[in-house]
Amino acid sequence: MTRLTIDPITRLEGHGKIEIFLDDDGNVANTYFQIPELRGFERFCIGRPVEEMPLLTNRICGVCPEAHHMAAAKAADAVYGIEPPPAAKKLRELLYSGFYFTDHTTHFYALGGPDFVMGPDAPVAERNILGVIHKVGLEIGGKVIQARQYGHRIVELIGGRKVHPCTSIPGGLTKALKEPERAEIEKMGRWAIEFAQFSLKLFDDIVLGNPAYVDLILGDIYAHRTYSIGLVDANNKVNFYDGRVSVVDPEGARIGFYTPAEYTEWIAERVEPWTYLKFPYLKKIGWKGFVDGKESGVYTSTPLSRLNASEGMATPLAQEAYERFFSVLGGKPVHQRLAIHWARLVELLYAAERIVELATDPEITSPRVHAVPTATPTEGIGIVEAPRGLLTHHYVTDERGLLKRVNLIVGTTNNYAAMSMSIKKAAQAFIHQGVVVTEGILNRVEMAFRPYDPCFGCATHALPGEMPLVLTVRDAQGTVVRRVRNC
Repeated sequence: MTRLTIDPITRLEGHGKIEIFLDDDGNVANTYFQIPELRGFERFCIGRPVEEMPLLTNRICGVCPEAHHMAAAKAADAVYGIEPPPAAKKLRELLYSGFYFTDHTTHFYALGGPDFVMGPDAPVAERNILGVIHKVGLEIGGKVIQARQYGHRIVELIGGRKVHPCTSIPGGLTKALKEPERAEIEKMGRWAIEFAQFSLKLFDDIVLGNPAYVDLILGDIYAHRTYSIGLVDANNKVNFYDGRVSVVDPEGARIGFYTPAEYTEWIAERVEPWTYLKFPYLKKIGWKGFVDGKESGVYTSTPLSRLNASEGMATPLAQEAYERFFSVLGGKPVHQRLAIHWARLVELLYAAERIVELATDPEITSPRVHAVPTATPTEGIGIVEAPRGLLTHHYVTDERGLLKRVNLIVGTTNNYAAMSMSIKKAAQAFIHQGVVVTEGILNRVEMAFRPYDPCFGCATHALPGEMPLVLTVRDAQGTVVRRVRNC
């Protein structure tokens, strides 16, 4: 049996590799999407005070620390049974909208976009952000840098730092927003709306304007019929910060909602021996293996999933983009995974509009941003939508607020089964008897996971929970004097 290895896989956060096994005829027999790294955050959080979690867990990842900061803060609120003041909740969501704007910009232009702007078969040295800027022009490259700068500035003004924000605590925030800061955020938000509209127009011109790309998006190679989940507000519109989780089946019918406290009734996790990532699935459906369809509990949690699971967007321009998205792609639900890139831009516009809405809310500069917890800490669950999927933090403490149990289901983990299926399907489509396997073909296999925007740095955290470690001690001359192994 022939073995092909893509190691490392490229244009993602974290580390991973793809193993492709060919049978004697040269056809793909099986694939394994392996994540070899282990972080262990769930274990070394045990014994820490729960109020430290918004600061501790945002160190899990430098790409989306804001997501962990918010989920941890909401879980800590729940542990103490405290409801933050309205202004605090709005400020948290404003920070989070700025983060979303930055993160979606980064993925489209630097990680996913090169496959379309440069083409999937372009030389690897050109298929990156520098190649994109060279092709579309320095002016657009400058806009991308400006977008990231503005998003980080919003995070800094509310969260205290551009990376690893530090102001969310149980019961709210440590600081209010001043009027000059509010005005600055509003100005950046209005620019962000124009940038998001520009990005959608760029997608129209470069991707939807290319028949070959449209065929690739609408074709079956990158399609899977799975369940979709997404956080929605009281009107069932997409929301990144708060709400309940909507679950729809592969035909688009909603099978229910769940609140953060009910997540264990809906989500279970499966372990396989060949990877450090777990495989969540819908408990009410059951694990049927790496297969799609209505009988399989495999689900996805992506920008596309959020659009599938919702009844629209809560801002006017994003709603127009949402309606056009489904009109062009043939109605709900959409199962073509490459369409996630387009859905991400619809969300980019929503995040920009939400920045302006919140920045112009009369309550946003209220000085009342913290409610002091008084209840005995027990157990709490916080859920937000990370850009790459639903993020769940579940904490159990003793009466002193020290953590006894921690469970994290991060955005990427939700999609691991679906990503594995997408990679296998793409490999079987492009690699078969008589085909010379080129770098371009292997990139088309990698294109199967990129729409999911995986971040493996924060996704690898628990079972099997073991990592070989060898500690070697040498003297001043370099001679080994002791070697200790943990396994």
